[in-house]
Amino acid sequence: MSSSLIPDPDSVRGQVEDHQLAYGHMHDTTNGRMRVATPPSVRAISGSLGGAVEACCLQPIDSIKTRLQLDTCRQYRGIMSCGKSIVQHEGVRALWKGLIPYSTHLVLKHTMRMGSNAVLQGMLRDPKTGTLSCANRLVAGFGAGISEALLIVTPCEVIKIRLQQQRGLTPSLIKYKGPINCALTIVHEEGVLGLWAGVTPTLIRNGINQAVMFTAKSTFDTFLWGNHEDDSNHVRENGCVKYKGMFHALRSIYVSEGLPALWKGLLPRLLKIPPGQAIMWTISDQVVRFYQSKCSCL
Repeated sequence: MSSSLIPDPDSVRGQVEDHQLAYGHMHDTTNGRMRVATPPSVRAISGSLGGAVEACCLQPIDSIKTRLQLDTCRQYRGIMSCGKSIVQHEGVRALWKGLIPYSTHLVLKHTMRMGSNAVLQGMLRDPKTGTLSCANRLVAGFGAGISEALLIVTPCEVIKIRLQQQRGLTPSLIKYKGPINCALTIVHEEGVLGLWAGVTPTLIRNGINQAVMFTAKSTFDTFLWGNHEDDSNHVRENGCVKYKGMFHALRSIYVSEGLPALWKGLLPRLLKIPPGQAIMWTISDQVVRFYQSKCSCL
């Protein structure tokens, strides 16, 4: 048989690897080896686990942040004053009030964020090389932020704020009995779109946040560890709508409470975000590495 009819093994291997790269099964690494790409479902699961751990660790800071933001009577003098007051009058467990809806919110948010980002990155990769440009990474992160804001963050934040506004009220004045009752009441009284009040600023915030966050995470991973990522407020007051939109809310808060009021709760938010991201990414990366180690043994 003619040697020209026998396919060259290196050529066949190259064609197989090209096919796998094109369909996202594997990605090139800088040392020339092939590595199993992580599917979006694993990224979503890693995000959900990271969100659950983050919620359990940081719920007290979130409770303090929300109390400070709703403190129009200047009852608290700062983070320590707020936390001490909660513990003295309501007990230590009060710092974890609302853990179930908060953890549900974070689990769903991180699941959507990590899963949608993985899908978008897979769609934006170069079909021949499997590489992802910095611009496309920004686009994928922005799309992930838009997805989580539209589907998860906005309705969850509307419900959370409505419930937190009731704290301190007498039982006869409490309107919402819980998250589900709150959601049903809003839909009944304001329509389904009532759950998406304040969606515009949330879309802008989360889109930009995640575009920067995913790009920064990849950059720092490469710079610090040499790892290349293979990712294959609408409020009611006395029953009436207080803010009619983002710009009306900004103007009203500025007029009634002053410019610094726009940054209420900034310090506890800054104290929450860095450890929150550290916890979420640590758990997420460990889940992904576990998956890759198991696949590499197959």
